[in-house]
Amino acid sequence: MRIGVRLLFSGSDQWEICGEAQDGAEAISKVMELSPDVVILDLTMPVLSGLDAAKQIREIAPSTRIVFFSIHEMPTAAQLVGADAFVSKSLAAEQLSKTIDVVLQKSP
Repeated sequence: MRIGVRLLFSGSDQWEICGEAQDGAEAISKVMELSPDVVILDLTMPVLSGLDAAKQIREIAPSTRIVFFSIHEMPTAAQLVGADAFVSKSLAAEQLSKTIDVVLQKSP
């Protein structure tokens, strides 16, 4: 799935992918290292779930936007951990890029 997301954004002049993580713990480490504007997480991730990773990311980088991109329908749980948006993988990939546009336009 990471490859698909990378391909979706690789042709864009609007965004730059600054990093990737294989699991929730690595995602937290990458956020501390790279200070991204947006993090895309799945709910189901190895080592540390996306929900637990989001909680920690919100604490260490409160201005980083968090978007869940998951096949699991849990938008309410995503909101409880401070996510800015939830996009179902069952939707077209373009919905992810539209959602990121909206999230970045919101005030922190």
